[in-house]
Amino acid sequence: MRDILSDLVAEQQFLDQSLQRIPIKIWDMVTPAKPWTVRDTIAHLADFEELAADTIAGGDKLKRWQTAPKLGPLRAEAIKKGREMRPQDVIEWWRGGRAKVVEPLSHMEAEDRIEWIEGDMSARTFATFRLMETWMHGLDIYATLGIEVEDTPRIRHVCWLGWKTLPHAFKHAGEDYEPVRVELIGPGYAKWVYGPEDTDQLIKGSASEWARVAVRRISPAKTNLKVSGDYAEKAMQVARAYL
Repeated sequence: MRDILSDLVAEQQFLDQSLQRIPIKIWDMVTPAKPWTVRDTIAHLADFEELAADTIAGGDKLKRWQTAPKLGPLRAEAIKKGREMRPQDVIEWWRGGRAKVVEPLSHMEAEDRIEWIEGDMSARTFATFRLMETWMHGLDIYATLGIEVEDTPRIRHVCWLGWKTLPHAFKHAGEDYEPVRVELIGPGYAKWVYGPEDTDQLIKGSASEWARVAVRRISPAKTNLKVSGDYAEKAMQVARAYL
C-alpha cells in the first residue's frame, strides 16, 4: 500500500499547493467540466473524501449513494455546501476528509475489501480511485488556471485503472466485452502494459493520452493512439475510469 498512498498524497498536495497561489475570484471561474467552478470541483473532492472516510470507518453514509436513483442530486448537495463557504474553508474541508482516508488505508493490506457505490473493491484499488479523481479534476482546474503541468509517473495508476475498469465501462454502455491489451509509454520512457498477450485487441501509444481518454478529458479522435480491433476501438469510446 505504501507506494499508492505515497503517490495519492503527492497528487493531492500538488493540487493543494496550486490552489494556494490563486486569487479568490478564480474560485468561481467555470472549469472545462461545465458548469462546475474551481470551488465546486474542490467541494466535490472534499465530499467524496468525507464519504470514503465514513465508509472505511464503517459508517452508513454510503447507503444513500447505493440506493439513490440518480447520483446528480447527491453531488449537488456538496456543490451547494461549497458555495456557502470561503475558499480556504473548502480547502480545509478537503484536507480533513483526505487525511481521514489515507490514515486508515495505511493500516490496511492491499487486498482488504472496501465497500463502495457499485460494489466492493480492494483497498489498493480504492486508493487508486482517490488518486484518479484528484488527477482528473485537477486537470480541469489547471486548465482553468492556465497552468501547464507535466505528467509524472503517478499517471500509471490512472492508466491501469482505465484498463481495469473496461469491463464495467462496456457494461455501462450496454456493450459486450472482450479483453483489450493496452501498451503505453509514460514519462521518462517508462513502459506500462496491461492485458493479455494473446489478443488482437490493442491500444498502443502515449500514457498521457490514454489516461485522458480514460477520464474523458480528451476526445479519442484527438489522440495519436494506435488502435487495432473492434473491441479496442469501442474501448476508446466507452472507457471511463470512474463510477
